[in-house]
Amino acid sequence: MAQTAPAAQTAIIGAGVMGETLLSGLVRAGRRVDRLLVGEKRAERARELEERYGVSVVGNLEAATRADTVALVVKPQDMGDVLAEIASGLRPGQLLVSLAAGITTGFIEERVPEGVAVVRVMPNTPALVDEGMAGISAGSHCSEADLAEAEALMGSVGRVLRIPERQQDAVTAISGSGPAYIFFVVESMIEAGVHLGLPRSTSTDLVIQTLVGSAKMLRETGTHPTVLREQVTSPGGTTASALRELEQHGVRAAFLAAMEAARDRSRQLAQGQ
Repeated sequence: MAQTAPAAQTAIIGAGVMGETLLSGLVRAGRRVDRLLVGEKRAERARELEERYGVSVVGNLEAATRADTVALVVKPQDMGDVLAEIASGLRPGQLLVSLAAGITTGFIEERVPEGVAVVRVMPNTPALVDEGMAGISAGSHCSEADLAEAEALMGSVGRVLRIPERQQDAVTAISGSGPAYIFFVVESMIEAGVHLGLPRSTSTDLVIQTLVGSAKMLRETGTHPTVLREQVTSPGGTTASALRELEQHGVRAAFLAAMEAARDRSRQLAQGQ
């Protein structure tokens, strides 16, 4: 009689960009590929992942049934359908880690068997280069071991902070959507450089290295950004002139309004709007 394959340690349901990012991070972090599963319906995508990582790619229900920990890396609008698909394969003692923006732990707990632990995660795209920032929140049935496992999953692609779930919409607005704000600023600075007469490639190199260096200063010195800004700003100098223009154009207020809009949209997603 053929032996039954052992249960997989972790299943990732949803093999889009973030799902593959998590998978590749786990593999680089030393997770055994025979203890990983991916839930994916598209045959071509399944073959691609199997060839690239050596993992088994199966249907969503099978992945959920065989796993101890299930990472749900799906779009918020698809979460209800995915939970309905896998609920019959879930059991008390399993851990569900949701990476869907705006989806509360309560929403998930109402749709899975009693005793299934749920952790809500807000990741961001710098996880693609192992520099992600994830906020995680425990559901009502989570143990310390469940939170530690969620931290280990997300720690494979960056940093992790534990936060109360009531703060998740704000985290979504800051770090979840934050890379887009940074890219928008970088794009604007590059375009400004071109208008000032620089070749686009030169402007791009200048802006990107300035961004990388500034971020490194913030991380490695631990100095408050106001202090670092003041160190660059000589009285009556070029930087002071530039900052005056930013203040007059209400850039601080614009960032606040943008992040409030992102927070509000996160709340709407939680309500199915």
